[in-house]
Amino acid sequence: MEAEAEILQPFELLFSDLLLLTSSPLSTSSAELERLEIISRTVMETLGPSGPGLLSITGIPNASILRGRLLPLARKLALLSYEDCRRVLKVHKLGTDVPLKNLDRSVSSFALQLKYAREPSQEYVSNDSSENNKKEHDNGDGDGSQESHCDEFRNLGDMFEELGFCMMELGLRLAQLCDKAIGGHELEQSILESCTAKGRLIHYHSSFDNHILKEARRAKGSKRGSTTNLSPLMDYLPVQETNSEGKVKNGSRTCKTSASHLWQQWHYDYGIFTVLTTPMFLSSIKDNDGVYHSTERLMDRQDGHSYLQIFCPSKNKIFMVQPSPGSFIVQIGESADILSKGKLRATLHSVCRPVTQVTLSRETFVVFLQPAWGKVFSTSDYPLRAQERLTLSGHNEGIDSALHQVPHNLSEQIHTVLPPLSSRLKDGMTFAEFSQQTTKQYYGGSGFQSAR
Repeated sequence: MEAEAEILQPFELLFSDLLLLTSSPLSTSSAELERLEIISRTVMETLGPSGPGLLSITGIPNASILRGRLLPLARKLALLSYEDCRRVLKVHKLGTDVPLKNLDRSVSSFALQLKYAREPSQEYVSNDSSENNKKEHDNGDGDGSQESHCDEFRNLGDMFEELGFCMMELGLRLAQLCDKAIGGHELEQSILESCTAKGRLIHYHSSFDNHILKEARRAKGSKRGSTTNLSPLMDYLPVQETNSEGKVKNGSRTCKTSASHLWQQWHYDYGIFTVLTTPMFLSSIKDNDGVYHSTERLMDRQDGHSYLQIFCPSKNKIFMVQPSPGSFIVQIGESADILSKGKLRATLHSVCRPVTQVTLSRETFVVFLQPAWGKVFSTSDYPLRAQERLTLSGHNEGIDSALHQVPHNLSEQIHTVLPPLSSRLKDGMTFAEFSQQTTKQYYGGSGFQSAR
């Protein structure tokens, strides 16, 4: 899989230019107006039918600091015991949309509804901001573990909201820019009418992380604070050599905790925009005696890759997205595709897993901007583009023919896990109904990805 994807360096939009494009400056030279018009056209080409459906935004003040503080907490939170994790989530009013009791899970996701009407008390403050949270933690059993967790996560909720609000602004301003090019205010109004966006702090597990969780479960009941033996990891050694079909040759070992090469299957997001931080990679360290420790080694980019993959129908190719460090990626969702009458193209994407590096985990923060649940979709003037996307007439020759030009096994895999848009979207359907159908067909009991 990894060898089949070409590298895509997304178009970079400077935050300062985004501000200029979505404001009304008092005086601007003709040369500056021409420059901004070129940028606007490039944005629409990038996000439109002939483009990849995503771009990156760079130069956001203070955002990289927040990203650097928040993302490492994803792994720390994911590796807590179930009870401790639930306790921390409750204190910071976070939820989760994955079963945390599943020790073989490939992803841990921690979520919060972010409101556009922001209260002054919610503004980000420094390390002594969560004294009340600390007091709540300190009502534990006196062994110090809860207090330790409090110290480690004391600003979790504040940072979650602060970075989330920053990313919401990026999405809202991009909606304004797209509306200006398309005409009207459909995207901006749809986002504002929803009143909220969903933020997710996501930890993509290494195989080693799952080993740590299982060892901790086995050690449960023993004296707290005792050291868990994390080595040797004979069942978690990296793949040494594979054949052309991706199968392990004789004498090689696979990671038994994951039979898939993907952290996240191929799918479309069904909202308007998805705003993502560039991922952070963490790796456990092996000491001189060959013993692995869960101490983290931070890498902003692993081999220059984000491991975010997209399929670009106009080029009939799979691309591995390679953004600049510290930038923010914006992807187009199906709702934006529908509301823009096809002038924006939803991004078909997945997250690839580097199966040869069993101690490598991936951390990211995502904000989903969606319409209001009662937003009604009209498909009466929604264009059918046979060569560029899934059309409303069915899963037909559009993406179907394009995918048959990529390697057969990959084409077959994508078709297997991708429910046709025509089966999920009907004229007059509300966003709530569309999201319900989409979730059901992807992940329901008989869904395309329910057993994956």
